[in-house]
Amino acid sequence: MANICTCILFLSLTFSVVLVSSAVTEAEILLQFKNSIDDPLNILSGWSNTSTIHHCNWTGVSCTKTAPFLVSSLNLQSFNLSGEISASICNLASLAHLNLADNFFNQPIPLHLSECASLVTLNISNNLIWGTIPDQISQFKTLEILDFSRNHIEGKIPENIGLLQQLKVLNLGNNLLSGSIPVIFGNFSELVVLDLSDNTFLVSQIPVDIGELSKLEQLWLQSSGFYGEIPDIFSGLKSLMVLDLSQNNLTGNLPQIELFLPNLVSFDVSQNKLSGPFPDGVCEAKGLVSLSLNTNFFNGLIANNLINECLNLERFEVQNNEFSGNFPSWLWSLPKIKLIRAENNMFTGEIPDSISEAAQLEHVQIDNNSFTSRFPQGIGKVRSLYRFSASSNRLYGDLPPNFCDSPVMSIINLSHNSLSGRIPEVRKCRKLVSLSLASNSFVGGISESLADLPVLTYLDLSQNNLTGSIPPQLEKLKLALFNVSFNQLSGRVPTSLISGLPASYVEGNPGLCGPGLPHACLDDKPRHKPSGFAKLACALVIITLAFALLVFAFGFYLVRSHKQKSQLGIWRSVFFYPLRVTEHDLLMSMDEKTARGGGGKFGRVYVVSLPSGELVVVKKILNFASQSSKALKNEVKTLAKIRHKNIVKILGFCHSDDSIFLIYEYLPMGSLADFLGKPNFDLPWSVRLKIAIGIAQGLAYLHKDYLPHLLHRNVKSNNVLLDADFQPKLTDFALDRIIGENIFHSVIASESATSCYLAPEYSHTKKATEQIDTYSFGVVLLELLTGRQAEEREPEEPSLDVVKWVRRKINITNGSLKVLDSKISSSSQHLQQMLEALEIGLRCTSVMPEKRPSMAEVVKSLQSLESSFQGMEFSADVTDVGSSVPF
Repeated sequence: MANICTCILFLSLTFSVVLVSSAVTEAEILLQFKNSIDDPLNILSGWSNTSTIHHCNWTGVSCTKTAPFLVSSLNLQSFNLSGEISASICNLASLAHLNLADNFFNQPIPLHLSECASLVTLNISNNLIWGTIPDQISQFKTLEILDFSRNHIEGKIPENIGLLQQLKVLNLGNNLLSGSIPVIFGNFSELVVLDLSDNTFLVSQIPVDIGELSKLEQLWLQSSGFYGEIPDIFSGLKSLMVLDLSQNNLTGNLPQIELFLPNLVSFDVSQNKLSGPFPDGVCEAKGLVSLSLNTNFFNGLIANNLINECLNLERFEVQNNEFSGNFPSWLWSLPKIKLIRAENNMFTGEIPDSISEAAQLEHVQIDNNSFTSRFPQGIGKVRSLYRFSASSNRLYGDLPPNFCDSPVMSIINLSHNSLSGRIPEVRKCRKLVSLSLASNSFVGGISESLADLPVLTYLDLSQNNLTGSIPPQLEKLKLALFNVSFNQLSGRVPTSLISGLPASYVEGNPGLCGPGLPHACLDDKPRHKPSGFAKLACALVIITLAFALLVFAFGFYLVRSHKQKSQLGIWRSVFFYPLRVTEHDLLMSMDEKTARGGGGKFGRVYVVSLPSGELVVVKKILNFASQSSKALKNEVKTLAKIRHKNIVKILGFCHSDDSIFLIYEYLPMGSLADFLGKPNFDLPWSVRLKIAIGIAQGLAYLHKDYLPHLLHRNVKSNNVLLDADFQPKLTDFALDRIIGENIFHSVIASESATSCYLAPEYSHTKKATEQIDTYSFGVVLLELLTGRQAEEREPEEPSLDVVKWVRRKINITNGSLKVLDSKISSSSQHLQQMLEALEIGLRCTSVMPEKRPSMAEVVKSLQSLESSFQGMEFSADVTDVGSSVPF
């Protein structure tokens, strides 16, 4: 017995020594790896040989759950690390998962990590990894998850990568890969996620051997250089759930791919050059959540029996095609439908009352079709609806009393239809921002209940048969547009409603009177009846004063006319659109009444009504650089050639020797800053995301797509204007080309220390770059996400710009939810999108310029948020990657 006890004690001591020895060895390996890394935030300060904490509890370290407790996982994501990824980490014999994503490692692909014999996951996404993928990539024999996305990897995809036959996730998205894709995918029998998206230099057809991936669940090929027809490869993809082929150069007809994809959840082939009829059997994939076919050349009919199995459909997007025939009536009552977009087609049919069954419907946009229908009675029961836009159709009949009962309704556009009757009371939709009922046949008066809508900004009731007076209660609203022209209104126009707005917005109502209108209002109640002598005396005084005033006015007119003639003599004008306006018209129209704001740092802005009734914006710029008339004309012509939906048009300009008037198109909704400045700013997340995408698209166009490439250099919410549909348009772009670099720089430099829109490096580099525009965009994106203005004062605290505020909140609370606008994040179904957008905003406002993404990358990232995050849940071994869905 004694011998047995002695033996047991010996084995126990031996095992303990092995454990201690193993622990010491692994701790030393981790410290050796740490020594090759730069850790500016000291996040790894707890890694120390003097620490009393076991190395399995060090930051980012996980060990096996059973003895001898060896390191199995190292997660150092988002620690701001740089330096060298050392091969010493491969001395950890049980290391299976290595995640170094979202750092600043700047080196070629670390092939020496192939020495990690147990490595199953390698994630080095979103770093500064560069160079080509070498043939030696095949040495990573044990990998199941390989994520190289969001780096600067270039060149062709090597054929040897096909030897990694255990791969479940292959993510090479958001890089600079080029050339044609080799035939390698038949080897990936276990592949679940394949992401080759956002590689704009790829020039390849879709590989046919992808059809052999029977376990593939996600296929991301969007925003790359794929061309040609979509091959008939989908009969083998029985597990496919997400298919994104959008934003490529694909042509031909769309194959019947849904017939073979019963598990399909999201299907996006938008923004290609596909043509032909709408595909049959689209909902054989009964789990389909998102269907996006917009901006192609599809035509023909959508039969009623094609989608009646789509009980899980959430997004239906077929806008900007040539579809005709009856719109599927049952689509309106799908239980999970959230978005219906079918604008700019030739659809007919009705909007049924069964729309009330679409309990999750949020967004309807069917403008510019031929719907012939009464307005549905059931729409007021859809409590989630925030936008209903059906302009330029054939809707008729009365509006039901509940047409605006949704508590989140923000935009209603029913203009250019045949609606009639009285406009119902609208007190319940207190979040309504835009209401357009123009060009219908409404009768009766303007309801006083409109004054109870606290955020109403855009009100267009023009070209109807409205009678009565304009309710004075509307004066308490801050309307950017108030148009009641061409009705039968009468009485006094409340002064504040039209101050600053053109008279054309009330014209066509002969019975209206007031200041600035053809008819002055008569005072019907004189206070007393004067005597005959008093009348005579009063008349003599009036005549004398009138004569003196006439003499003074005539003298003033002569002086002013002489001055204006001398000024006008040196003015020159160039118009890029038929404006039919003279320099004299502009000068006479630019006064305090037409001025807007206190004047920007480059000059004051005026809203001018042209003789034709058209409104334009005139920006008066003083002290611009001395250059010849020809040179100035060429510079402005360069900017005026810009044609993009997210950039304000330059209509023309007038100039003299010391000033210039730039003439822009007029957008009635005002600037994004106007909305952000309202205490009850409460736009839905989907509208905010739309605004962010539009701004990013405009900047990306200036940076890369327009020739010559341009920088905006003055991005801020004040310079983002909104149209009636909340489509953003950039203004004040590239003014340095007009006023000269020296003057532009001096103006910008004067406020570089205080403007939180300017990137921190500008104060010392004085150099304009795309990265500085990206930083400014990031500030605007954070404004949209937080609901805060760029600079805002906390109670009893000094003012703090939004970038510092967000980073401070995240650091203090250790969570991103605290910084999101509580008015939308608390109940938002898009919380994941908002968190991803917050990550984009933080990347854009990185202190290090090289870490900021290009605006083209930002566009793709935001668009992928808009279309890809549908609340889908995938298996844990996929979602744990952290980057398997494009950024």
